Amino acid sequence: MTDELTSCDLTWPSSPAVPEDALDAVRAGRMDGEQPIFTVLSGDVERRQPAGDTAVSASPAATTADTESGIFSGECELCVEHESELDWFCGTEQKLICSHCAIVGPCRGHIVTPLATKVTAVRNQLVDVCEKIQLQALRIERFVDQTLTAKEQKLQTAASRAREQILAQVSAAREALEEEEQRLLEEVQREEERVEQCLLTQRAHWNQALASLSQTRSGLVHTLTHTPDAQLATSVQEISERVEEAEGVGEPCDTDQLNLNPGCGDSKLLRGLWATAVLLGPNAYGSPCLKFDQRTVSPLLSLSDDFYTLTFLHKKGRQSLPYDPARFDCWPNALGSLSLSSGTHSWVVEVGQSAAFKVGVCYSSLKRKGNGNEARLGYNSQSWVLSHYDGDYAFCHAGKTVPLQLARRPQRIGLLLDWPSHTLLFYEPDSCAVLHSVTHHFSAPLLPACAVTDCSITILH
Repeated sequence: MTDELTSCDLTWPSSPAVPEDALDAVRAGRMDGEQPIFTVLSGDVERRQPAGDTAVSASPAATTADTESGIFSGECELCVEHESELDWFCGTEQKLICSHCAIVGPCRGHIVTPLATKVTAVRNQLVDVCEKIQLQALRIERFVDQTLTAKEQKLQTAASRAREQILAQVSAAREALEEEEQRLLEEVQREEERVEQCLLTQRAHWNQALASLSQTRSGLVHTLTHTPDAQLATSVQEISERVEEAEGVGEPCDTDQLNLNPGCGDSKLLRGLWATAVLLGPNAYGSPCLKFDQRTVSPLLSLSDDFYTLTFLHKKGRQSLPYDPARFDCWPNALGSLSLSSGTHSWVVEVGQSAAFKVGVCYSSLKRKGNGNEARLGYNSQSWVLSHYDGDYAFCHAGKTVPLQLARRPQRIGLLLDWPSHTLLFYEPDSCAVLHSVTHHFSAPLLPACAVTDCSITILH
């Protein structure tokens, strides 16, 4: 039988390779004091059996320990068919067999391996797996103890620095805002006292004038009713003096001195903070439905299919459009599709590289026909626009121009209309810097208004 077993084609898998540095670390006891895994598994048994051995040598104590641990059983099982010891392993059918099964039995020609060799290979494989798990556990432990701890410390430092920065910025803003608040309140108080003093002076003056007129009138009425004709005829000089005195009182007239100067409450800082809060705050406003009304678009312009972009047309590209009372026929203007008469609204217009454009608002009653100033944006009392022409920026209303000094050329211009405070504000969306603002008691609904005579401008959302 021995000769026949020797002639069989017996193969078995070799044990996976383990990195030498890892095994050296385990053998040297550098795994945080833990016992090497192969010692735990096999006790006094040698760590690995040579691949060619077919038997496992173990002391009774080791056999007992292994039996109790369940790693292998010391009881021998017999083949049901040949009543021989199941001391071989069929790799083809993955089961225990005896030598007769391998030579003349059902596993003839299969890949078979001595049981001891198979057990040794499995043990070695388990040792390798356990060593890898132990190394992985060590890496995880180091990651938790070192990396995560360092990250936690870094997080606490960064969070503390962020809190300090927030508190410092809010403190600076609060301090500046409180100082500005105090300054503005004092300015309003002084202006109120000035107007009150003017009112008191005017009231005293006109009360005195009223008393004087009343006295003069009573005297003249008495003269008229109680003076004989002859005496009345000779009292012309006296009557003339009284009339001249009454006429010298003059006519009362209202002046700006009797009104509170609206500029006393104006503040660039406060306006900028307000605009930033409105534009960037949790309740930011926008007009997502805003587009150009194609009925108003001048024949000097073309409107994109989505109604968002206006492009200036040179003479060759212009087309005749049907008459529409809402259309501008001479100036390159176009109006927005939304009527604004309440609430807060903001929108952004991309002006790009255009060298000539206007953006703003106007009353819907703005004239649409002719080339007069009545239909020209910024040259009448019906429109308020920010204008750019040949490198110069200005705010235009009622034919008056306020030059604007901008630090850089904006690619986009934002507009903020706050109806409750009657404020129209132009700003740069990238920095939220206020370019210009105006306060006006608008008396009718407003429409977004634009004009362009170079390149294109686009309403953004």
